[in-house]
Amino acid sequence: MRTFLTAHWEKLLMANYVINPDVLLPYLPAHTELDLFEGKCYVSLVGFLFRDTRLLGVPIPFHQKFEEVNLRFYVRHYSDGEWRRGVVFIKELVPKYAISWVANTLYKEAYQTCKMRHVYQEQAGKLSVQYSWKTGKAATYYQLAAVAENQPQPIEIGSEAEFITEHYWGYSALSAAKTAEYNVTHARWNTFPIKSYVIACNFGVLYGKDFDFLNYQSPASVLLAEGSPVAVLWRAVKNA
Repeated sequence: MRTFLTAHWEKLLMANYVINPDVLLPYLPAHTELDLFEGKCYVSLVGFLFRDTRLLGVPIPFHQKFEEVNLRFYVRHYSDGEWRRGVVFIKELVPKYAISWVANTLYKEAYQTCKMRHVYQEQAGKLSVQYSWKTGKAATYYQLAAVAENQPQPIEIGSEAEFITEHYWGYSALSAAKTAEYNVTHARWNTFPIKSYVIACNFGVLYGKDFDFLNYQSPASVLLAEGSPVAVLWRAVKNA
């Protein structure tokens, strides 16, 4: 299948919450079901950086490097004799209008454009990563940040970290009966051991009242993945 987009995803910071599966059922695209880890249902707040972004192999001026913050959950779809494990996005925030337009138009995602920034710092064996964003006329920035040991470690097979990072498909609802499916390819990531984190986010304002309860819940885990080159392939359509 033809490649739609290539990029380098860098420093993926993921705050992972265990939630009641019933919350996500209204957001579940046709032909998918919730993917659970040890019987638990997860949503993740994820911040990361795009570098060297190319559309159909062509670098687009002023759109090669930018941040993204998204809220996602985990699904699976049975196809060609196997389960494909993927993600569904509640909303994706980026600082570029053109990125939002392309993703919303061609992939029927839920992108929103807002002011964003990031900070990386390496000092005394520690790595600090911070993603910040501001929507509408808000006076202050929301924040997803962490301090980690600056020594990447391989992800343990069968671990929660493997479950969170090893989903290679994306799904979005085109209608009640149709779902867009696209493959995302990348190498297996390493992670940096987390020492501390900060989450300053109004989930209800950003993602709707269904997710307001996350404001009062601590994440089950926080991960910082090293990242790698990625490729997003052209979408396919799953019909009833």
